[in-house]
Amino acid sequence: MSAIKGRGAPSNAGSSRFALPARQDDGDWLDRLCNDAEDAPLPLRTTVTEEQARTIITRNTSPDVGFDQSINAYRGCEHGCIYCFARPSHARLDLSPGLDFESRLFVKPDAAALLRKELGRRGYEVRPIAMGTNTDPYQPIEGHYRVTRACIEVLAQCRHPLMITTKSDRVTRDLDLLAPMAANGLVAVALSLTSLDAALSRKLEPRAPHPRKRLAAIRALSEVGVPVNACVSPIIPAINDAEIEALVEAAVTAGARSVSNIPVRLPFEVAPLFRDWLNVHFPDRAGKVMHLIQSIRGGRDNDPDFGSRMRGSGPYADLIRMRFDKARHRHRLADGRITLRRDLFIPPGDQLRLF
Repeated sequence: MSAIKGRGAPSNAGSSRFALPARQDDGDWLDRLCNDAEDAPLPLRTTVTEEQARTIITRNTSPDVGFDQSINAYRGCEHGCIYCFARPSHARLDLSPGLDFESRLFVKPDAAALLRKELGRRGYEVRPIAMGTNTDPYQPIEGHYRVTRACIEVLAQCRHPLMITTKSDRVTRDLDLLAPMAANGLVAVALSLTSLDAALSRKLEPRAPHPRKRLAAIRALSEVGVPVNACVSPIIPAINDAEIEALVEAAVTAGARSVSNIPVRLPFEVAPLFRDWLNVHFPDRAGKVMHLIQSIRGGRDNDPDFGSRMRGSGPYADLIRMRFDKARHRHRLADGRITLRRDLFIPPGDQLRLF
């Protein structure tokens, strides 16, 4: 098994918890990867399918996250982050959490119209809406479809609170919308920083923007008053944990108001993909990395339990928390909690009240 240029997962393999047939690397799939004349690998092309959704606001009751409403305009993510906990969602489509997740994408082009309709329903209760909680709202195809921007336009018109999580500097293309919202206490952005080492970042997140671009995005957002939380996640033992202090310092220097972190999570379908990735890129320490991950996950590859899944447990997890807390206190940073206003909301169709 070897790396595929520009992709995170080394293969399309992966078990499914949804009892769907295991996806094999069959002849048709190999034909798309190989040049028959020279038997040389060709780039795996990204395909995008438009889907017609009936609703766009997803609601959850998880006690581990700071929101209960979210919008996911895209399924799959071309950034190709090997550790992405959203990969299993592709199994529901009878697609692989591996290469399919990062190359066979889906878009909801009517997301903004659906959002306007749902916000206008009688009895709608205003609570912050989160974008980027499953797949990145600013992945490359946003440049063409602009669904994220269209949704932000609706939220801005309605003066609705919004939280964005991304690892892309493309978020700065919407500063014209985000800056006025920030002035009214209506928006916050969490920007993911995984490594300052471009070579490591390229292995972990092959199609995500360069670390310098992410730091520049934090600076640009901060300069126009948008509160930014630097999400130093995931922390992967023996891979990027040596950078904790440097990542926090870089985020502070760029203007982040707060920082947060989550130890790596490896849900059922992600764990075998991550192991394959380790064997390809870090065969010298693959066993050590998995041993340390299991030490913070109760002896398993993953801990799905509320309360502990976002924090980890055991001595190594405690050490990561202590280092992170010391770095945060050294720079007098907040813990990432930002309260957004809910009292300015104006339902769609009632914007004349603004004038």
